[in-house]
Parts: sequence; structure tokens; C-alpha cells
Amino acid sequence: MRRIGLLSDTHGYLHPRILEHFQECDEIWHAGDIGSSEVLDTLEAFKPTRAVWGNIDSYDIKIKTSQMLLFECEGMKVILTHIGGRPQKYPPKITQQLITHRPELFICGHSHILRVQYDHTFRTLYINPGAAGRYGAQLIPTLIRFDIHEGKIDNLEVIELGR
Repeated sequence: MRRIGLLSDTHGYLHPRILEHFQECDEIWHAGDIGSSEVLDTLEAFKPTRAVWGNIDSYDIKIKTSQMLLFECEGMKVILTHIGGRPQKYPPKITQQLITHRPELFICGHSHILRVQYDHTFRTLYINPGAAGRYGAQLIPTLIRFDIHEGKIDNLEVIELGR
């Protein structure tokens, strides 16, 4: 079993309670718009971290990350990217990735809108953790924690960091 801490759109700001909420996690996944190398370095020093770059990320972040990650965790195939749309509104490139790789879990950020939804068309769980930073239209920064065990997600929690 792996306990995952998921966040996105920190935009250079790491809320002090993020590390507290991810203390029990085995890994941290960041779905882009990290915003500064310091944020990425802090996460990587704290826990093993998988991260993708987003549209606001500079070269120093892009050389340490990828635009998209395809990997397996505890028997579950995962795609992690920044700009991914949402169910029934995926960009063509994402639709092709979903058809080709058939992930059980598709994660993206970018919209700052928290959404967890099963996509019946592609038989994948779609997760956008919202935005964990201070920049954007969201009123409350959010994170997600969950467990992956034998190809299944369990104990999924949405964490609101407060205004």
C-alpha cells in the first residue's frame, strides 16, 4: 500500500500546513505550476516526489520534471500531467494518451477547480486536486490524500487549507 499526497498549482507558495498533512504519505505528486525551484526542492527533501511542469513553470523546473508522467503504482497505471481538461472535454492529445495507455488514474491540474470523477468513457478515475497556492480564483486552497493498494484507491480525502 502507498499513501499519496497530491497537490497542484502552488505557484511558488508552499503553505506551511502542506508538509503537516503529507507527513504520513509515502510519496508526493505535484500536477504542475510549481512556480519555484524552492517549492520543488522542499517537497523532494521531505518525501519522494513525482512532479510535472505546468504552463507557468520556468526552465529550472522544466529540466527537473516532465510534461507528462506515465507510471505504475501498486498495480495501478497512472498518467500525471498539468493541462488535461476534464471528462468529456479533454484536449485531443490527452484523449490520445487515454486511448493508448488506458490508465486507471488520470491526474491533472491547471483549472484550480477541485474535481474527482469517474470517467466511464475511458474507465479511469479523473482527479484534479484544485490549487494549493495563493494565486488564482479559488477561494480555498486544496490538497488530496489517498491510498493505492492492489490497483485500487481507498481512503481518498480532500483537505482544505483555509483562506
